[in-house]
Amino acid sequence: MNTINHLVIRPGTRFDESDPAQDGNKNTRFADLIIDGHSLYQKLKQHDLVPSLGWGSEAYQRRMIDYFLLAEPHEYMFYRYPILVCPWCADEECGYISVKIDREDDVVIWKDFRLGSNNEPVKTGPFYFEWNNYKSAIEATFGTAGIQ
Repeated sequence: MNTINHLVIRPGTRFDESDPAQDGNKNTRFADLIIDGHSLYQKLKQHDLVPSLGWGSEAYQRRMIDYFLLAEPHEYMFYRYPILVCPWCADEECGYISVKIDREDDVVIWKDFRLGSNNEPVKTGPFYFEWNNYKSAIEATFGTAGIQ
């Protein structure tokens, strides 16, 4: 049996308050995915992408939640989902990291993280979440950074 990970959502920002890089640059606010006490955003920060959950329009946020709860497949990635996206516009054409999401009984599995359309492997995961923890965490992302 694989170790069950614990998912928590916290508000996050692309830049720290004192970071000079935020001057003239978009300081995106988002729902940070904290897995066993560690930020997935911070772990993959070198790619300059942000989590796809918790920001954007109401329709965008609800669509992302539906994807992550496996209520519908992504329109062209099918059962892969953009977990980190462009911090300016969230458009996958600007770059993204996708994850394969499976559900086996009451366990959700995030595995096979890939960078962009060239599918370059990203060294993280897999992660295993108990469904109730996972579902409540993903639903809690709605409105984390407000509605833009």
